[in-house]
Amino acid sequence: MIGPVVIALNSPHSFWALGESHLAWLRSEFPGLDVRAVADDELPGALACAEVYFGWRFEPHWLPQAPRLKWIATPAAGTDHLPVEEVTRSGSVLTRSYGFHGQPMAEHAMGMILAFSRGLLVSSRLQRTRRWWKGELAAEFFDLVGATMLIVGCGSVGTHLAAMGRTFGMNVIGVRRTLPEGPRAGIDWVPAARWRHALPVADVVVNLLPATAQTTRTFDASAFASFKAGSVFVNLGRGATVDHAALLAALDSGRLRGAGLDVTDPRPLPRRHPLRKHPRVLLTPKTGVFSRRYMDSAVRFFADNMHSYLAGLPLRGTAEAIHLIPTEGPS
Repeated sequence: MIGPVVIALNSPHSFWALGESHLAWLRSEFPGLDVRAVADDELPGALACAEVYFGWRFEPHWLPQAPRLKWIATPAAGTDHLPVEEVTRSGSVLTRSYGFHGQPMAEHAMGMILAFSRGLLVSSRLQRTRRWWKGELAAEFFDLVGATMLIVGCGSVGTHLAAMGRTFGMNVIGVRRTLPEGPRAGIDWVPAARWRHALPVADVVVNLLPATAQTTRTFDASAFASFKAGSVFVNLGRGATVDHAALLAALDSGRLRGAGLDVTDPRPLPRRHPLRKHPRVLLTPKTGVFSRRYMDSAVRFFADNMHSYLAGLPLRGTAEAIHLIPTEGPS
């Protein structure tokens, strides 16, 4: 019998919050466990006797208050908002979740790509002041069939996006540190050490990099200078992986046709930041992972890991396994 399992998955958005049905299902799935759902203000005290914690946030100063804590789980795909090093030093394990973020994020990325390829962003802007703007769109659109999409940080989310891109007739290049074995899934894989060599052939570049010390400002001035003229940049990874001054310069120079940004650094951007009102920027407030099915999938992922935990088997998504893509200097 293990100690209490404390869950704090609270959110103003219902699809990111643990519901009564989720709690009831977990208790039925693990009848021998003491599964407790707590409010955020109850969390530090509830951790005092917890062995397992499942939640959105965890502060490093909570660790001394949780001497029995062995496993911290988050439904998020990234862990840059969590104290990974402190948790590891304490002897506990921290796991992220994956697999269910891919579909909504791929849909979001394709929505942004279509906004540029079909001239939807330009049309939305011109409809306010023009009676007719067909000529402008004739000069603006580009075909996705035969276009090349480069996905930097092509893990679970990237493979979802690659499949979606191929349904539009796109060629897909995937970049990651450890190239997958077996079938190539319609993706031309490129090792991370050569990712910049693929930039000049890409019509669309999608950034899915996590935030690490190695990936900070990966997309800098020299990277944007290697982009194909008239290409589109989409960032659904982390804002810190992009030099926003360099991005702005690439947009202003015409090197980039447009940029779709679901993440920025800082977040949110200051009201007067030039990217906010740039005519070639589509900005969304970190909504790429919005899904009505999110918590259902997150709870199932956690339950699968809990079965492994109880059986003494390795857990999926351990924090040290997330740093898949390194950056590298100019080639």
